[in-house]
Amino acid sequence: MNRLHATKDFWLAALRADGPALRDAVAEAGPDAAVPACPEWTVGDLVEHLTSLLRWVRETVPRGVVTKPADRVVPSPRPDWPDALEGLRREMTGMIETLDALEPEFPAWTWPAQARKAGFWHRRMAHEISVHRWDAEAAAGRPTAIETKLAADGVNEILDTWLPAGRRRSPTELQGVVHLIATDASYEWFVRLRGTGVALLDTGTILDTDDHHPRAQAVGTASDLQLALMGRRSHDVLAISGDPRLITALHAA
Repeated sequence: MNRLHATKDFWLAALRADGPALRDAVAEAGPDAAVPACPEWTVGDLVEHLTSLLRWVRETVPRGVVTKPADRVVPSPRPDWPDALEGLRREMTGMIETLDALEPEFPAWTWPAQARKAGFWHRRMAHEISVHRWDAEAAAGRPTAIETKLAADGVNEILDTWLPAGRRRSPTELQGVVHLIATDASYEWFVRLRGTGVALLDTGTILDTDDHHPRAQAVGTASDLQLALMGRRSHDVLAISGDPRLITALHAA
């Protein structure tokens, strides 16, 4: 596995780029437009989800404690569309300002079993907004790829955070090795599946040639790999060889 040394400034720069692009896309699509990758959602639902999440992050991450905060509350009734757009803009700005003021080592609750620090949220929210920006642009009929380095880190986040935390929406009984290759980022990942267990391997040279578990390989851009693993794009955008079920077993929930 390649090592990507992303930083707080990198993730905040991504938020400052994708945040306005997301707002433009939802305004263009309108509240009743369907979100293609989330068939149960309209753009209005997406805006409501994001606004409540941004507010929750802004209010809970700066507490300086690692105990679990209260669950998110979605206000009811839903505001009129112009007010909803303004609420999204306001909460996006407030969330970015809040995270900018926090150092990565600042204590904060996180949902995976990792060091509970604010740096988790710098990274998590950068990917949350980039993927939902893609959702909103898809609803507007003009999706654009996630920036290459950000998408490569998004694949890393799926493999080092989501899947080890048990957030998989795919079969967990499979065993085998998956090789992911990002053609535009000079990145590759080797992942071993052992039923519910997921292990990132540092290099392909440590794979035992006597290991006869099934294998699979998926090749594509970093953006297509991330979006496929997040259930946003079909595997048709990737060049897949070997057992395709192993690729599906890496989908994040």
